[in-house]
Amino acid sequence: MKAVIQRVSKASVTINGNKVASIANGLLVLLGIIDEDSQEDIHWLSNKIANLRIFNDENGVMNQSLLQQEGDVIVVSQFTLHANTKKGNRPSYIKAAKPDVAIPLYETFIKEMEGILGKPIQTGEFGADMKVELLNDGPVSIIIDTKNKE
Repeated sequence: MKAVIQRVSKASVTINGNKVASIANGLLVLLGIIDEDSQEDIHWLSNKIANLRIFNDENGVMNQSLLQQEGDVIVVSQFTLHANTKKGNRPSYIKAAKPDVAIPLYETFIKEMEGILGKPIQTGEFGADMKVELLNDGPVSIIIDTKNKE
């Protein structure tokens, strides 16, 4: 799994003119899934995201987690995170999992995050043409790949 985590002051997802998700302070998580991803990846990544100390404390230092801040989350499936741009100018998405594999993993990731945070997670819609709006706070954007746990 690959995730782009963005600390936001606000974020929303709109599909066909209808706003389906909207948060104030929290995280917008763009999530890419490949066939090799597993429950272990879901568990590791969801815990990592919930506990990343990327929110400011009372001294303005990034020292608090999403859990400590009680922030909200929007998770958006994004197969383009697994684009291969090595050859030519048209990205290949061959590594991205097909819906029959990706959807159950995506849904399990959301449930895992909800369990950790103790509240509902907002989402986009898998496979939909989404308009994602965000006000990146900081800006803080972090890329995490469960296949490269450094």
